[in-house]
Amino acid sequence: MNYSLRTFKGDFFGGLTAGIVALPLALAFGVASGFGAVAGLYGAIAVGFFAALFGGTPTQVSGPTGPMSVIFAAAIVAFPGESSAVLAVVLIAGIMQIIFGLIKVGVFVRYIPYPVISGFMSGIGVIIILIQLHPLLGAGSVGSPLEAVLQLPGAISNMNIYSVILAAVTMAIVFFTPPKISSIIPSPLLALVGGSLLAVVFNFPVASIGEIPSGLPDFSIPTFSPILLPKIIPMALALAVLGVMDSLLTSVVADSMTKTKHNSNKELVGQGIGNIAASLVGGLPGAGATMRTVINIKGGGSTRVSGITHSVFLLAILLGLGRYAALIPLPVLAGILMKVGIDILDYRLLRMVQRVPKQDFGVMVTVFIITVFVDLIVAVGVGVTLASLMITYRISSQSKIDVKGVPHHEWHRDLEKRLEEETDYGIRTLSVMGAFFFGTTAKMQEQVSKLIGTKVVIVNCLDVPFMDLSGYFALSEMIDRLKYEKIKPIVVVNENVGIRKQMMDMGYGNLLGPDGIQTDYNDALHLAWEYLEDLRES
Repeated sequence: MNYSLRTFKGDFFGGLTAGIVALPLALAFGVASGFGAVAGLYGAIAVGFFAALFGGTPTQVSGPTGPMSVIFAAAIVAFPGESSAVLAVVLIAGIMQIIFGLIKVGVFVRYIPYPVISGFMSGIGVIIILIQLHPLLGAGSVGSPLEAVLQLPGAISNMNIYSVILAAVTMAIVFFTPPKISSIIPSPLLALVGGSLLAVVFNFPVASIGEIPSGLPDFSIPTFSPILLPKIIPMALALAVLGVMDSLLTSVVADSMTKTKHNSNKELVGQGIGNIAASLVGGLPGAGATMRTVINIKGGGSTRVSGITHSVFLLAILLGLGRYAALIPLPVLAGILMKVGIDILDYRLLRMVQRVPKQDFGVMVTVFIITVFVDLIVAVGVGVTLASLMITYRISSQSKIDVKGVPHHEWHRDLEKRLEEETDYGIRTLSVMGAFFFGTTAKMQEQVSKLIGTKVVIVNCLDVPFMDLSGYFALSEMIDRLKYEKIKPIVVVNENVGIRKQMMDMGYGNLLGPDGIQTDYNDALHLAWEYLEDLRES
């Protein structure tokens, strides 16, 4: 691709616009997390720069996001007064993301059940709203959603009317600014400047961000006691997985807008490098940010230069304008984050709540409640487990395992007369239709007792699209049981789906003998009949 002056112009203005939008959000996320406004800027600069440089989505703009900041805030609560341990969570999460990219996990993200994503994201939106209610009312910050709910009556009874006015003005700007204006000046920036000027001009008695250090951050590798690893690793894993989901979903949005295709595994490596860099400078973790990415593309950004430009702009703010940012009132940031929290809610699913399958809706509600009131990590684990159990039940209920005798019409005419001489069907067929996996093995075990007393059992797996390890083991156990009862087993499989090769690799050739695995049902019938003939003659 030839890089032209026109392309650079698009990248410059796209990145600059994205940086203007990112500024108030980075400050707000930094304050909301409890790590400080400057940490939000550090994270936006580090993640934004390195994810753009090494990532696999050229137009993506990365930085602190609501979901990532919520988990980061949870880490601060889990390790009070131990900032190094908190940053270690970010460092290890970044390493995990690089590993995910190298082992090509990116393609599997699309298989995370939607109800889990929906419940988790809506839960995070509610967490942001609940926690920001307190600075909006002029009260002190809270550490958890449950604490926010319990202390809300006290915050309301002692609310600062000036804080409420500032937050209301801010929310009015971010919610109701006409698109024609917000396309030129982003509404969060308008709200940030307008709310701050209102507070300064009229000398509102409200809390502000306070002093922001200027200059470059100190570089240090987070150190922590190995005793903390059992607490650090699960949080790092949750942060890494959420960052993967957040970034790749944003990459899909970017693809749809630019008609290109991102490299998901390369994107994970870039995000991992960015988060490692953020941990080394004391910044918030980040991920691909949908709103900033869309703004970058609409502003003309088309290559990774735009994401780098966004970071360079934020660095210039950090080096030269920090003293002005210190005057920004906390209620203004709370108003901006209210919009972020409301936007995260999954309205698409909520609008379809009457038509959504009850099982999926149950998973979504469960994940939502656990996310808000219990634990983010537990919510994801419970959600994936519930969704997996339900899909297992659905697939297994569609699978069918049936035992029957072999009727005359399935034999060639020259065998029909001999079959009639047999009494009570010496040959039985066990037909498996559908996936043969751990969810259907119980059905297999239930059918074995029906086979006792016959001479030959043909296990017809021609309609099995795949078989997992549990299926293979269940089949081998059934074969052992049949052989113990002196019944000859013959397995018929579809040659084209790879089951025969897998069976041979797992030792079924020795278990069934050289003729025990067939790929043609008629051949298996002939083999069964010959075996019966041999029995009669012996």
